[in-house]
Order: sequence, then C-alpha cells, then structure tokens
Amino acid sequence: MNPIQKQNEFRVPKRLQGIEKSMIRQIADRALPDSINFGLGEPDLQTPDCVRNEAIRVIQEEQNGYTLQAGIPPLREKIITEYPHLNLEINDVVVTVGSSEALYIALMTLAEEGDEVLVPDPSFPAYWGIIGMTGAKMTKYRLPAEKGFAFDLDEFKKQITDKTRVMMILSPSNPTGRVHTREELKQIAEILQGTGIYVVSDEIYSDVYFTDERPASISEFYDKTLIVGGLSKAMSMTGWRLGWLTGEREAMKSAFILHGYDVTCTSAISQKAALKAWTEEGQTAKQHSRDVYKKRREHILKEIETQLGLPAVSPEGAFYTMIDVRSLAEDEMEICEKFLQNRVITIAGKAFGDETKGFLRLSFCCDETKITEGIRRMKEALEK
Repeated sequence: MNPIQKQNEFRVPKRLQGIEKSMIRQIADRALPDSINFGLGEPDLQTPDCVRNEAIRVIQEEQNGYTLQAGIPPLREKIITEYPHLNLEINDVVVTVGSSEALYIALMTLAEEGDEVLVPDPSFPAYWGIIGMTGAKMTKYRLPAEKGFAFDLDEFKKQITDKTRVMMILSPSNPTGRVHTREELKQIAEILQGTGIYVVSDEIYSDVYFTDERPASISEFYDKTLIVGGLSKAMSMTGWRLGWLTGEREAMKSAFILHGYDVTCTSAISQKAALKAWTEEGQTAKQHSRDVYKKRREHILKEIETQLGLPAVSPEGAFYTMIDVRSLAEDEMEICEKFLQNRVITIAGKAFGDETKGFLRLSFCCDETKITEGIRRMKEALEK
C-alpha cells in the first residue's frame, strides 16, 4: 500500500476507542411501528404556553444573534436563585446546550488520564462515555439492588483511593428514581472533606419529585461541587437544549473556557424564552407536571402489580421505575426482546450498570391509557 494512502485512512482516536452508542438508543432504534414507548426519558407533556408564546414573540420582535458565551445575564441571575446557599455570582454560571453539555464540560474540566472518577452503579450511561473521553478511569460504587438501590455508605467508602478526583451524584436517579436523603448527603460530604475530590451533582430531575420537599443538593454540605441543571425534564423542554453548570468558582472558570470553544453559546431564543420558567405561570407548570407524573407513577405501579405480578421500585423522583424480571430469565435482554416483538419498548437493566442486571427500566412519560395498553402487551408477550 502507498504510504500516503495509509496515512489517509481513518483511525479512531484513542479517546473514542471502545465508546459506542448507548444501549438505550440501540434498543429504542429497533422498535416496531406503533410501539408503546416505556424506553426514552422524554416528557410527552407540551412545553408550557408561557415559554412557547415567549419564544414566538422573541423570534418575531427581537434580534437573535450570539449571546454572551456564558448566557444572557437575566437568565443567569434567575439560575443562581435556585441555589441561595451558595452565594453565587452571575459569572459562576454557564448556560449550556442542555444538561448533556454541562456534564461534558464538567468532566472534561475536572478529570484527565491517571485520575479515577467514582460513578454510582446504576447510573446514566452517558457518564461512562464522557469519562472515557477524558482518559480517566471509571470506578463504580454500588447502590445495591438488595437494598432497593439505596445509597450504601460502606460500598461508597471502600471505592475511594488516592487517585479519586471526581465523584458523580445523580439524585433523583436515572434509572431507579431513588433520591438521596439529607443524611446520606451529609455523610458523603463528611467523608470527602479535605480529600480535594470534586463532586459533579447531576440534578436535572430535581424538580420532578414525589417527596414532601424538593430533593436536597450535595452542594448544601460540600463546597467543591459543580451542579448540572436544566429545564428539559420539569418544563418539557428537551428539544430546546437549555441547561446549566454552576458551582465552585475556580473550576467554573475553566469550564467556561471549554464551553466557549465547544459551542460558543446556547440558542438565544431558548435562553430568552426560558426566563418564563421563573414566572408564576412557569412554577404552576412545574407543579402540574409533578402532579401528572405522580398520578402516572401510582398507575403504572398498580398495573405492574396486578397484571404482571412482578416487584417494582417505587420511585421518589424522576419518571422511571425498575421491574425485577430475574424470576423470568437469567438475562433480562431476553424479556426485553419479547416485549419489543410485542411492540413495547423497555430498557434492559444492564444498560445502566451491573446492579440493575435482571431488571428493566420503564419510563412513564406516556399517558395512563398507553401505560395500561403497554402493560397489557407485556403480559401478552409473557403468556405467549
């Protein structure tokens, strides 16, 4: 072969080797037409009118070029009100292209080759891919299935080493819907004090909760924290790509630089329309979505119990439940495939880690009629 031709062949960079499309997408991409979708975590509720109408006004009446790279000041002012305990300044916030970019710039800012990043097992699989790109090593701390995927202090402590640089927290959890208690977060903070370890707290589901009060943030107890947030879930704004990263000042300075080169800025239209999330209408919309998801949670748990007779996690937040199918097959993918063929999308637990092997994640981002029909199809598939 001509040496020049060989040089021109595509090669996968080391930072991308072994990184594949997530199993969530792989399964969803194979769905048959007219499937009931318990797979993707995307709200089916309409984006609130106050946000949509403001976007229309902004398009028609305003110039919408680049904004400041960190985001429009009025929006950053609103975001810092979410974290009054941190005494943030406007320059401590970067408005990102969804929470996905916030995760990316947080981990790329904090971790590099030779570091270890502690990740909950189970957790959102995007963490694994991004950590791989940083060159750091991922280490998992178990949220044991036998404890209902609750936090286990001993499991956490034994995974910390002198190479641990970053810890990931996800509360409410995707995939389990479990929420960290204040006591658990205090315990984590006590262990981390003086270690220099940073926490990346993924709080994208913080406004989708079924507990008496909004879930606590580790940032209330531990200073070296970067918070990932956004409006995708609570305000049904997934396609608007509006998230944010905020927290410890020195780390945010570097994260801002990376963001500027990564995307320049978030959509001007999305940013301006997002301001309505902090109005009375916006807060009413958030409460409405919580009420809807709480009702659906009760409905899907009842249907699983009465129609399938399988154990399921009662989520405290987000819009997922995990059903235990270990009594039906050694590999949950076998059950997932049966459901796919009967036009129901579920996600195999192995997509989220080792602890959820033998489980399936079901999202209740669909109305009660579809939930009932989906569970009926699942029962039918199991009876065939």
